[in-house]
Amino acid sequence: MAKGVNKVILLGNVGKDPEIRASQGGMSIASFSLATADRAKDQTGQWVDKTEWHNLVAFGRTAEIIRDYVKKGTQIYVEGKIQTRSWDDKESGQKKYRTEILVNEMSLLGGRGEGGSGGGGYEQRSSGGYSGGSRASSASNSYAQAPAPDYADQGITDDDIPF
Repeated sequence: MAKGVNKVILLGNVGKDPEIRASQGGMSIASFSLATADRAKDQTGQWVDKTEWHNLVAFGRTAEIIRDYVKKGTQIYVEGKIQTRSWDDKESGQKKYRTEILVNEMSLLGGRGEGGSGGGGYEQRSSGGYSGGSRASSASNSYAQAPAPDYADQGITDDDIPF
């Protein structure tokens, strides 16, 4: 039988703070949801945003980076593979399924509450490489010169943001 391809690439925002736990062997495991958005025209010709939610799981050093740097609203780029687990529900006895993305590579792109970091820049690859630092230092300088509007006079709060 020929070898197949199972590769997922996602760019989106974390839906809520990641849940971190440890395996019996002491390895860190991070579970979190990621929202991706797509825009298409509906039957009336109006643009409509459609949000898709993905369940992600990361292990080891990647999970530790997620624990330290990722929170609700953080924008990340992820490469991984899709996997479906199944188990028997103890209460109903029914077979349950959960489809997840197993994270192989991740880059933090920035997000709400990360200050003037210029959009993050931490990157974790399953091959063992790790790098940190600013990905766009010239963008950081332009932010310092021209502050972004905060919309405080319009009554927009963090609760109005969908991620």
